[in-house]
Amino acid sequence: MDWSQTISIKIAERSYELRIRKEEEEERIRKASRLINDRLIRNKQRFSDKDAQDLLAIEALWFAVKTFELEARASSTEQADKLNQLNDRLDLFLKKCTE
Repeated sequence: MDWSQTISIKIAERSYELRIRKEEEEERIRKASRLINDRLIRNKQRFSDKDAQDLLAIEALWFAVKTFELEARASSTEQADKLNQLNDRLDLFLKKCTE
């Protein structure tokens, strides 16, 4: 049988039980819940007229934007790596042609 464990986290004053399948997931999940809660507290001070659902929606949007930014960076890095490989090949080809 596969390893699994149930952990409890709290987000926006609500408790959630999650089943994790890898031990290393627990640290990431707890770190993520702390980040969310910290940002909710900060935004609650900035947007005092908003309720918990509005604040969670703002956070969901922020995380989605950050995810897209990271995906774009990863894509740019992959493209840069491919260009560097192509440049190396061209350099090698030009060296052989001039010998």
